[in-house]
Amino acid sequence: MSVPCLCELVWVLLRVYNIESGDVIHAIRALMASENVEMNRPAAEAGLEVLNAGGNFADGVIAFEGNWLGGETFVPFDKRAVALLSA
Repeated sequence: MSVPCLCELVWVLLRVYNIESGDVIHAIRALMASENVEMNRPAAEAGLEVLNAGGNFADGVIAFEGNWLGGETFVPFDKRAVALLSA
């Protein structure tokens, strides 16, 4: 599962279907545990950490991948995301 697809899945579950974040986290972890699903697991874990802290899954994924690519500064439109990622 590609990272953009995973971000869209989380967004749809939260915003369209109004599923609680705890249930979304559980669903993503179940996907991650499936032997036949390939994904960037470290990026997904980073997104889940931010989601669990009350932030946006995609911000966590983007920050992780930016860091992995050598980025030193995360600059989103959401100042709350910066606070969560700094913590």
